[in-house]
Amino acid sequence: MVKYLPFTLLLAFFLIPNQNSAQATDPQIYKIIDSISADRIESDIRKLAGFGTRNTFSDTVSQTRGIGAARRWIKSEFESISKDCKACLDVFYQKKLVTPEDGSRIPKEAYVVNVVAIQKGTKYPNRYIIMSGDIDSRASNTMDFETDAPGANDNASGMAGTIEAARVLSNYKFENSIVYLGLSGEEQGLFGGEGMAQYAKDKGWEIIGILNNDMIGNIEGVDGIIDNRSFRIFSEPTPPNETEQERNMRRFYGGEVDGISRQLARYIHKQVETYMPEMNPMMIYRLDRFGRGGHHRPFNDLGFAGVRIMEAHENYNRQHQDIRTEDGVEYGDVVEGVNFKYAEKLTAVNAINLASLAWAPPAPTNVEIGGIVEANVRLKWEKTKDDIAGYKIYWRDTTAPQWQYSRFVGNVSEFMLEGIVIDNYFFGVAAIGKNGHESVVVFPSGTFRK
Repeated sequence: MVKYLPFTLLLAFFLIPNQNSAQATDPQIYKIIDSISADRIESDIRKLAGFGTRNTFSDTVSQTRGIGAARRWIKSEFESISKDCKACLDVFYQKKLVTPEDGSRIPKEAYVVNVVAIQKGTKYPNRYIIMSGDIDSRASNTMDFETDAPGANDNASGMAGTIEAARVLSNYKFENSIVYLGLSGEEQGLFGGEGMAQYAKDKGWEIIGILNNDMIGNIEGVDGIIDNRSFRIFSEPTPPNETEQERNMRRFYGGEVDGISRQLARYIHKQVETYMPEMNPMMIYRLDRFGRGGHHRPFNDLGFAGVRIMEAHENYNRQHQDIRTEDGVEYGDVVEGVNFKYAEKLTAVNAINLASLAWAPPAPTNVEIGGIVEANVRLKWEKTKDDIAGYKIYWRDTTAPQWQYSRFVGNVSEFMLEGIVIDNYFFGVAAIGKNGHESVVVFPSGTFRK
């Protein structure tokens, strides 16, 4: 049965933006934030930078230098964390062979090896939320796998943050699974991400989203700005593998900025504003930096939601540079260029979103919207079979970047908002667990009439 919201109540509610309304918070999320340690992150960054170079094609035999030593150490750290939480992590390597025929940045045949640690969910073990960092580093010449390339910020910071998130979150039980992921081959063409995304697809994983962390430790930009509060969330507007019919539908129904990755970015933005108001999350409406790419892209390519989380102000003198001094300018990605407290904050950004999504119920499916040439808007969806608190309808002005208004409508499968014209807003639906945690908002994928 379709339920109606009385117009007087709707009007009173409608005038109150969602972000200003009372919202329950989970004390466990604040505890997670407080548990992230800058000291542990610093120790891990120094350890990773200490391997000399982590170029994908560097030494794999040495115990102290090269990509082999680095990935073995990362695996051992995950295994140590698992031991402390009574074998709560499934730790393994996932690899892919690449040859010079696969790309111009591949000097020789080698395995691109990822390190995977899975914390299985108690209720939805096949639903995964992923945090990733990159293992590999590079010198000025990406084909040079001998020269020192400590890669302290790019990307020991993201890898150290991923390990730290595993340390903290392994102390909790979650309904959905969490994957802590170290990816290789990023500098040669995103090969680690390609291999892992295909692995997930082949295994039939239901991926909630991937939070790719690539450079989360620099606060001093090459533009002279020093900022330890702002960070960027990159997300593409719509899935690259959508059908021609889906693209055509947007001309008539909207959704140009409402793809699954953009909804994940909005979710992260909202969680940070709720639990870490001192931070300044910047929604960047782009897949990645201008003309560049990151390890979330291979997941996007296969239709999975994914975003890149990184510092707001980059320092190009510390990226992809041999260590040297020229004309008084110091080049090189060394430990001295990393702000560990900032890396701690961005690790906390990841951890609270991993936890919130891992505690949340499955999002509604087959969301449809109706209300063409009507005075009211109606939405319907398929409910989860599980016992949850219910569903929340979100809506916003068509020019607004974030969801502005919301209405909890109970554990129903359809609802009508009386007096709201479909032409003037965008709409979405999220599932709410009895613990208060929400799924990502789902934008309608179809329409219906009375």
